[in-house]
Amino acid sequence: MPTLTIEGKGSFEVEQGTRLVNAIEDAGVNILHRCGGFARCTTCRVVFLGGEPGGMTAAEKAKLKGLEDKGIRLSCQILVQDDMTVRVLNTLESTGLDSPGNRPEDDITPEPEWVQE
Repeated sequence: MPTLTIEGKGSFEVEQGTRLVNAIEDAGVNILHRCGGFARCTTCRVVFLGGEPGGMTAAEKAKLKGLEDKGIRLSCQILVQDDMTVRVLNTLESTGLDSPGNRPEDDITPEPEWVQE
């Protein structure tokens, strides 16, 4: 199983193919996902410190508009396939919002169209 390391939280074994946003939440981090994981709001942003996957969905690429060059990605559009280390940018505690949003589905939404960076 891949290991997901979350800066300031620890390392966790994650079932391969788990949606990153859900893996982070399952590790006890209240990551925001206000749109429910549909690549519309960008609140689930993470910075990759290691193990960044090479491909991305067309929805993620359109929403990030160049931020991916800084290692910023949308965790709702990534599947955990290999070991990775991330910094979570937006948590419930850091924003004062009333909830992180509805839990995203297990599969990437919208239906992923994969593009290469």
